[in-house]
This record gives sequence, C-alpha cells and structure tokens, in this order.
Amino acid sequence: MPGADVWGVRRETGWKRLIAAAVQRNLSLRLTLMDPKRTLSALLAMGIFPAAAAGEVPLRGRVVDAATGDPLPARLYIEKAGEWFLARSADPAGSAVHYQKRNGRSVEIHTTLSAHPFRSDLPPGRYTVTAERGKEYLPASAEVVLEKEPGEVTLKLRRFADMARRGWYSGDTHVHREIADLPNILLAEDLNIAFPLVHWVREAFTPPAGGGGAGDQGAAEPIRVDPAHLIVPRNTEYEIFTVAGKRHELGAFFIIGHRSIFPEGVPPLRAVAERARAEGALLELDKHSWPWSMALVPVMNVDLYELANNHLWRTDFGFRRWGEPPPGYMKVETDAGGLTERGWIDYGFKNYYALLNSGFRLRPTAGTASGVHPVPLGFSRVYVHLSEALSAEAWLRALNEGKSFVTTGPLLFFEVKPPAAGSNSVRVAGSVLSAGPLSMVEVIVNGEVAATPPHASALNADGARECRFEADLPLTGSSWVAARVFEEAAGGRVRFAHSAPVFLAVEGKPLRPRREEVEFLKGRVSRELERSKDLLPPEAIEEYRRALAAYEEAEKGK
Repeated sequence: MPGADVWGVRRETGWKRLIAAAVQRNLSLRLTLMDPKRTLSALLAMGIFPAAAAGEVPLRGRVVDAATGDPLPARLYIEKAGEWFLARSADPAGSAVHYQKRNGRSVEIHTTLSAHPFRSDLPPGRYTVTAERGKEYLPASAEVVLEKEPGEVTLKLRRFADMARRGWYSGDTHVHREIADLPNILLAEDLNIAFPLVHWVREAFTPPAGGGGAGDQGAAEPIRVDPAHLIVPRNTEYEIFTVAGKRHELGAFFIIGHRSIFPEGVPPLRAVAERARAEGALLELDKHSWPWSMALVPVMNVDLYELANNHLWRTDFGFRRWGEPPPGYMKVETDAGGLTERGWIDYGFKNYYALLNSGFRLRPTAGTASGVHPVPLGFSRVYVHLSEALSAEAWLRALNEGKSFVTTGPLLFFEVKPPAAGSNSVRVAGSVLSAGPLSMVEVIVNGEVAATPPHASALNADGARECRFEADLPLTGSSWVAARVFEEAAGGRVRFAHSAPVFLAVEGKPLRPRREEVEFLKGRVSRELERSKDLLPPEAIEEYRRALAAYEEAEKGK
C-alpha cells in the first residue's frame, strides 16, 4: 500500500515482505488482505516490524512509573512542528491502538500503549514526545533530536493520587470505541469502567438493535480486564436526526447497563423507558442543548445528566454554535465566534441547576464520545465512591446514588455536614488535588454561588497542588449544595470538577425554581412541541404536553 498514512507519515511500508516473514515463521494470523492497514496492525501487534524506510530514523522508548521504574500503559503523543506521528509496541506481547480524529482546528492524534516499550520510525528532526495516563499522574514530556542514529527516550510518569485506594473509581458512560480495543485503552487511560454504546440509531421510529455501533457481544455480562478495570458491553444510544426520512433533529439519550436488545424505536418514549426500568438500567441525558432534551427529563424520569460532556476536549474547543442557545438570564461567556469553552461549561451547569431547582434530582455523569470526537477516552470522567470491591453493579448503584464527582482535570473531595438540631446552617468542607493551579473554588446552593473559600494551594510531596477549604452556609429552606472548582490549563484553557449535589430538606419550605428558570424550561418544551407537531405521532406530542405540565407543577412547588 504505497503512500498510505499508517503512522502519521506517508511512506512505503513493505507490508508484502512482512506477510512473507509471517508465513515463514508459521504464524497463525487472520489477515484481511483487502485491508492493508488492518493487516499491518495484526503484524505489529505480534512484534513483526518493517525496517525503517529510507531517510527515517527509529525512535525507541519506554513509559515508566517515576517512583518504581515499572513499565506503565499510557497515551503517547509524538509531535514535530504541528505534525503528529504514531507509535507501535516494540514487544510481541504488547499492544498499541492508534487514534486519529480532527474537527476543524481540533486535532487528537495519539497512540495508547500497553506496558511495553514502543517504537516509531520518523524523519530526522526535533520532536516532543509526551506521555499521559488518566487524571492521577502528572504528564511527562521530552525533547528528542533525531539525526542519523536511533533515538532513545524514557518518560517517567509521576503518580500524585491513588483514587482507588481511597475507594474512588472512574468511568466514562459515553463511549464509541471498538470493544476489542478497550482493554488496551482502559489500562492506558487508567479508566476503571467503560460503557460502549454498541447499539446506536439515528432514525426516528427505528429499533437500535445492531445499528451503528460496534456490534453486540452476545451477552450483557461485564468483561473484566483486570480487578480494577471493567467493560460493560451492552448499552444503547438513541440519537435521532431524521423523522420519516426528513432531517429533523430531536436529540439523544443513552440506556446504560441494560440486559436485552431493545426492539423499540422512539418517539414515543414510554415503552423504552419502561423496559429500561424493568431491566435495572439507567437513563442518561446526552447534551442539554438538543431540541428535545428538556422534554426527556420529566417524560422519562431521566437518571443521569452529562455534566462533563462530549464537547469538552483535550484539544481546542470546537462547537461554538451548537444546539439550542442559552437564555439571556444565564449570562454565559461568548465572543465573536459564539460560546467560549467556559461559556459552554457554564451553560451546562446552569441548565442542570434549573432542573435541580425544579425537583428533578438528576445525578451527574461524564462522557467523551471518544471514537467520534477528537478526545481521549475518559478525558471527561465521573469518579464514583465505593465501600466494596469494584463491580459493574456496585459502580452503577453508587453512580445512581450520587456518590460521585465529575472532572476534566482536578480531583475533588466534598462533604456536607447536616445541620444540628435547631440550626439553620450547614458546614461544608473539601479538598482538591490538581496538576495545575486553581483559579476558583465555589460552593453552590440552589444554583447560586454561596461561598468562594480561599483556594491557595501548595505543592505536596507527590508533586501535585493541594487545596483544602471549608465554609458555613445559612439555609432558608429546602436546598441542595454542591462544590465546583476550576483549574488553569495551558493556552488559557479551563479544566473543572463538580461534585454531585447534596439535598437538605426543611419541612414546610420546599425548593422552587426561579421564575427565569422555569420559563426557560417551559419555553424549550413549548418550542419543540410546536416545531414537531406536524411530524410526530399524537402519542409523542402528548408526551411533550405532559413534560410542559410537569414544569408548570414545579413552578407551583408541587
């Protein structure tokens, strides 16, 4: 396959010679000769490598634990003057998964590596080689100059938090990667649990069975990579773009951890919601700004809100104008190009707060849609606290109970102490571990910033920044309390963490949404009802009416 882009450079690969070598070694290979790139992947996974092409120089390297020297799985970047290159495992026992996604200026090109040495054949030049591993290690980078002789590099990742030892396990509930690749990727990202959406449908009224995903595994039982890493293989996405063959975007929701293959299309939604409940699955709202999202919440009694969602990327923020725009009362940040990254984050927060204030106790979750977008698996992730060994059942139960926080960077620990008898105040306390300095720590009560505790942080013995905070908060009625923190990142970017809300009831003083919040929610449903009334069946339109009535009841405090 002359000139094919296999490792980020266009080059002759000599793949026919590799196949001949495999035959001579009597290796049993499933080679798809009509797909040379797949053939190469199989050969490379078995340690059969081509010689460097003329003019190229081998770069060999390792990723190790800085404290122990033990090899680590990791995500690897090789970059030269804005051009990206991929690597392969240099050990027959190792594995490497290539990822190449672009969206405008946003570029995500990396290799996830098993805990084995790697190799890449590169044109001479100066390279930056970077290794990362999830949220609990500090990244490691090195400059390498390749001339004529092979290069060597060792990248030492320093662990600054061991969340599993504290009982916290991370997950990504919005995954579009091939299940066969996930064992490699989970270990490289140190992501404890993943939920690939193996069934995926984009047409209204059409069953999702077998549609658009990575293929069903034939069973709903979790796949255990090792004691600390799991794959839950049966999950479904309904993402409706067309109705009766016409472009008419509705939106998306996920069914997480179900048992059977769903034969129902949507809308209407009732049958799908009832089947999901009967199977003990969780219903997750995809992005809040889809046209029908605010109707889904009351109609389906949605469990999970993707508070750290798939439009948040390690690379440049891409979707500046997408979906339903935020209302004026939210006062989110914009510029000439549309929503800024911070504006999109705040839009998601304030939409979530409006739902919480209206009595819908959605639990926060996080997902990346890695496989579709230019983002690593687990860049947005949700940490769940367990008091028992990791299992899919225990993790989902704790997620559903709100024992969690979401993050794109910092690690947040937050506690609310219930008010003492006769008291109208609560004490909150927390701590944050982060790779970079924090720009803000905020305690949120009923959607408003109630306290901004001092957030000075100092480097701890593990090389991370550590911050502790506490505050006393007066309560005037039933409330929910949460914390959020923001970390400064390179290039003016922002990383954040947000705790699950803690609900505190005061008898006779129910929580009610603010007028602007409920008007926003009702307006979203009313506009969507009007837009869809001539395309959707009567049962679906009636569901919109029920959603509208639910928000009207919330306005009355019922």
